Amino acid sequence: MASAVPDEYAAFANELADAAGAVVLKYWRQKVAVESKDDPDRPVAESPVTIADREAERVMRDMIGARYPAHAILGEELGEKGDAKTAEWAWVLDPIDGTKSFITGKPLFGTLIALLHEGAPALGVIDQCVLKERWVGTARGTTLNGAPVRTDAACTRLGDAMVYATTPEMFAPGFETSAWAALRNRVKRALYGCDCYAYALLASGHVELVCEADLMPYDYLAVVPVILGAGGVATDWRGQALTLPNHAASNGRVLCAANRTLHVAALVALHEAPPPDDAP
Repeated sequence: MASAVPDEYAAFANELADAAGAVVLKYWRQKVAVESKDDPDRPVAESPVTIADREAERVMRDMIGARYPAHAILGEELGEKGDAKTAEWAWVLDPIDGTKSFITGKPLFGTLIALLHEGAPALGVIDQCVLKERWVGTARGTTLNGAPVRTDAACTRLGDAMVYATTPEMFAPGFETSAWAALRNRVKRALYGCDCYAYALLASGHVELVCEADLMPYDYLAVVPVILGAGGVATDWRGQALTLPNHAASNGRVLCAANRTLHVAALVALHEAPPPDDAP
């Protein structure tokens, strides 16, 4: 994880989450128009977006611009301001991670806020405004609503572990589906459908693994400090650090584990599947 974050930036991250949550709650379980974003090159080609996504991101961006105009911004809905890879400080925003959950009234989505220092995540926020739960992670540790949380250090066998992924459809045919099957078949139970909330559950010690693919930087950079600060491990499928400059090499593949022993075992499982022609 990147170096310690100034206290004023950590306090400001909470202000951003408060502001985004107020916008999201205004539209929660209301009839809102849903547009589709299509990317035919991704395993899950269609994703929804609403006025809540865009308005929540706009509020956060306006606050950052007013308070820290020199900071770069990368957001899911409104793009990039400055160069987030090279800026000293950059905010990476996903106003509603789990829009499909949001539009169907399921409170397992979250607002993701990452603060990068020279491209590496130094602070992360996972905020679930409906349940009033907020995880904040830095090099000093991870808290849930101000109370420290820790990952499960006792579970070190894949056969005893539970793994989350948002959907099995996120794994592209070939290497990814084979690797996911190899891991899924070695754990106690595979579960689906939590989006960013799965990483929060891991940080609090309720689940042991999260394995995903087809992610964008705003989908995972905020969860890295939350997992690391709680004592867990967060890397790509090669075991390399998850940073914005490394995104292309990581290829949107994320593996988070409750402890290092479990992480090593999961990495081995991902690469034990017979490699298809498109394996890296």
